[in-house]
Amino acid sequence: MIEKTVFDYLNTNMNVPVYMELPESVTAEEFVVVEKIGGDITDYIRSATIAIQSYSLKSLYRAALLNEAVHAVMDVMAANTDVSQCQMTADTNFTDTSTKRYRYQCLYNIHY
Repeated sequence: MIEKTVFDYLNTNMNVPVYMELPESVTAEEFVVVEKIGGDITDYIRSATIAIQSYSLKSLYRAALLNEAVHAVMDVMAANTDVSQCQMTADTNFTDTSTKRYRYQCLYNIHY
């Protein structure tokens, strides 16, 4: 499962908790959530679209800093794992107004 690979990689390389789904109760002020939102296979090469959401309970600025830290780690994923390509395709402020949680989301297309 590519989402487990990304989860393990981020969990090893980030200084905040990493989850595969949004926990019901959060004790950390900052955390990351990894979710597979799509994928396909072309010529025996698997591809997945992974959403990585960076949350901060303190400020939008801290969520943006965490998002930049995710970028730094993901930019070198292909060099440090068995994936062949890891490319960011979107990056946006994705603040959750219903829960009042500051959040950024970046999408990555990963070939493995």
